[in-house]
Amino acid sequence: MTFQASLLACGKEVRPGPLGGVVQRTPLAAGAWLDLRPGWLLGADALFDRLRHAVPWRAERRQMYDRVVAVPRLLAFYGEGAALPDPALDAARAALDSHYGAELGEPFATAGLCWYRDGRDSVAWHGDTVGRGATADTIVAIVSLGAPRTLALRPRGGGRTLRFDVGHGDLLVMGGSCQRAWEHAVPKTTRPCGPRISVQFRPRGVR
Repeated sequence: MTFQASLLACGKEVRPGPLGGVVQRTPLAAGAWLDLRPGWLLGADALFDRLRHAVPWRAERRQMYDRVVAVPRLLAFYGEGAALPDPALDAARAALDSHYGAELGEPFATAGLCWYRDGRDSVAWHGDTVGRGATADTIVAIVSLGAPRTLALRPRGGGRTLRFDVGHGDLLVMGGSCQRAWEHAVPKTTRPCGPRISVQFRPRGVR
């Protein structure tokens, strides 16, 4: 499907909105928490359009049991010190550092980008446990651009699944023990849906 912009997110100026006093925190089990700020990045659809052209997207293949399969999404990664592909992402990261810096105790250092082209693209259940996320509390901030897709969370070992439809500049932040005590996924869907770009800001040593 082609991308259908939101009337609330299609301005040409891209800038983050306020977080203090606005972002909604939900405590989760086992010391985890989740913050949600709908429509945080103003002009998000203009940024979506810029990123899909400016980012050097790559397709990956990975070993899955006894065969090599295509990763069902396009990827890009900007490591510590790397220039981000758009100034709006620098502004978003600076705003996140300002709001979460004291709680996190360090800045956000990397940015991972995923392009979900349609409902067939997805990411399986996982936690960001490569590195320090496996043993220590941390914060991962996700900015969703483009058409909304479901981001699902569930406790490791079973329990009720939480579902959030995020897109058009929504901010979802997972904190505390969320990466090791909970899992998250973007499930495949047969519903008609447009493309979505997810931008994940992480601190050093968390993947």
